[in-house]
Amino acid sequence: MTAPSLDQIRVLPKVVLHDHLDGGLRPQTLLELAEGIGYTMPASTPEALADWFEAAADSGSLVRYLETFDHTIAVLQTADALERVAREAVIDLAADGVVYTEQRWAPEQHLRAGLTLQEAVEAVGRGLAAGEAAVESVGGRIVARQLVTAMRHADRSVEIAELTLANRGQHRVVGFDIAGAELGFPPSQHAAAFDLLHDGLFPTTIHAGEADGVDSVRSALTDGYAARIGHGARLVEDITGVEEAMRRRGKADLSELELGPVATWVRDRRIALELCPLSNVQTGTAPSVRDHQITLLKNLGFAVTVNTDNRLMSRTSMTTEMHRLVTEADWTLDDLLAVTLTAAWNAFIPFDERQELVSQLILPRTAVVKEERSK
Repeated sequence: MTAPSLDQIRVLPKVVLHDHLDGGLRPQTLLELAEGIGYTMPASTPEALADWFEAAADSGSLVRYLETFDHTIAVLQTADALERVAREAVIDLAADGVVYTEQRWAPEQHLRAGLTLQEAVEAVGRGLAAGEAAVESVGGRIVARQLVTAMRHADRSVEIAELTLANRGQHRVVGFDIAGAELGFPPSQHAAAFDLLHDGLFPTTIHAGEADGVDSVRSALTDGYAARIGHGARLVEDITGVEEAMRRRGKADLSELELGPVATWVRDRRIALELCPLSNVQTGTAPSVRDHQITLLKNLGFAVTVNTDNRLMSRTSMTTEMHRLVTEADWTLDDLLAVTLTAAWNAFIPFDERQELVSQLILPRTAVVKEERSK
């Protein structure tokens, strides 16, 4: 069967687990919010601003990539701004076929204008709810939740963990994350926060294996009790023979590869990897979409998922990510369905809600696409 077309991919139901709220703003919204507070953006039109973010992020450096957030965070310092951006994110994702999203963001970065941590969390919760309602009003459906993030280079992770636990089951909070510069700031530095969450039986996902290697992933598992790994592309460094296998791509004999202890643990326990192909290429984590580690990890049986990371900086969408994997890495429709189901079953919502997500939103819509392709 022929590869799915862009239009077919666009209507597929999708699940995005790794999407930063402050990395997915509409350029027009950025300009309007900036004007409202007298902040100067690097460009004055939506198209030029989108060009600037893509070029600035496309440096091959995670540190340089992260600097682009200075501009988005600058305009997200009020409850109204946070609520608006959360609402628009849900609407935009639904238009791209997304039926479930977890929006991650760091409340500690949004307090400059006087918001409290709690007020910030509540604002995002209201925005997500408003986005869901807007989608439903036009006959669609999307489930939107938030992951509360602590910055790994700061010292507020225990406070943010306490904030997260205090909002369990409220304001659409379902999980905890640490983000920011990975190299030099391992999860072990935030062990006290993760101990709190672990004792509270609350799920965590941890950025690891992007700008740092296997030891960072190991620490996410042993010190952070990670239920999922944010990125995890460099987990391949714990697989002997992987360079030859990636060079040979589809002709590689995967039985010749030997998984190390960290890779074995992640694969055998089905710990989901939140991989972000285009973002990883931008930051130098992967050489190209064609040679991204996600395809090898998928073929080796890891629980891989496809994500956008930052839609503004990478000028991407779930449709774009999937289409690039199809056209450049030879993915099939079955591959796309498999990673979508993996993402759905690894969402941080209750099991019965995951069942409903799969049975009512993913499988029926995918069946329609498959039927259309068979005609």
